[in-house]
Amino acid sequence: MRTGFIGLGAMGSSMARNLHRAGLLSGVWNRDAAKAQHLAAELGCAAPATVALLAAECETVVICVSADQDVLAVVAALAPELQPGGLVIDCTTAGADTARAAAAQLAARGVDFLDAPVSGGVEGAARGTLAIMVGGEAAVLERARAVLQAMGTTITHFGPHGAGQAAKATNQIMVAGIIRADAEALAFAVSQGLALDKVIETLGRGAAANWYLTQRGPFMARGAYPPGFRIRLHQKDLNICRAMARAKGAELPVVEAALREYAELIAAGHGDEDIAAIFRLKAALFPAPDPEAP
Repeated sequence: MRTGFIGLGAMGSSMARNLHRAGLLSGVWNRDAAKAQHLAAELGCAAPATVALLAAECETVVICVSADQDVLAVVAALAPELQPGGLVIDCTTAGADTARAAAAQLAARGVDFLDAPVSGGVEGAARGTLAIMVGGEAAVLERARAVLQAMGTTITHFGPHGAGQAAKATNQIMVAGIIRADAEALAFAVSQGLALDKVIETLGRGAAANWYLTQRGPFMARGAYPPGFRIRLHQKDLNICRAMARAKGAELPVVEAALREYAELIAAGHGDEDIAAIFRLKAALFPAPDPEAP
């Protein structure tokens, strides 16, 4: 199955490499052409100059871009060039309505579509162990399974187009609550004079264990936040969650609190740091110790 990959960011470049290892990757495209050319040279695949040229050479195209408008722009460029019976798999985190709109546009050309957002961080993308949440027709998922298995180990069909994105929105709400709770708890631990490395190691083996504690707690302990999942991107995702909840007449306190804190961090110049940088705000909840105190 000749497969093209569009979007070579922190997640996408590793996902494309895993498709190459599986013998599926034909070509790559990225808005920054130099990045696509560099990866293509590394992997020995094509780096066409346009999305249309990539589509013309592929049976399947995987998308992993930043935002809803990017997905729709890419789909609009792909649709006229893919042959009937072609397949587009969108691994972007986007709105469920965007997934349904993309599916309808491609269906008019006889091309199938799956919304298949992923979770597992840059680590999971590199190892090929992502969790993939799929919306679309079950028969199309079976056609796509070899491609998806090259990138992830948990592949779940949630229902029709948009259901994968609804599942990913659920994930992003959980992430918001977990990272805030981890950061607040670790800031409290510091205020109590505890060594964070010991706290993370011990609590990471007990009832409070979670992925963010063990994988991002060390970022907080070091006070260094290299971009894995950037604050700006989670803010974008949570705005999608907010809109989906409001469409049902609800407001989600966890989402609203996280968005307020992300806005503060972005205003302070931290928007391109990993979301673990929320520890900056939680640490500030505790007054600095008085150096002259006995």
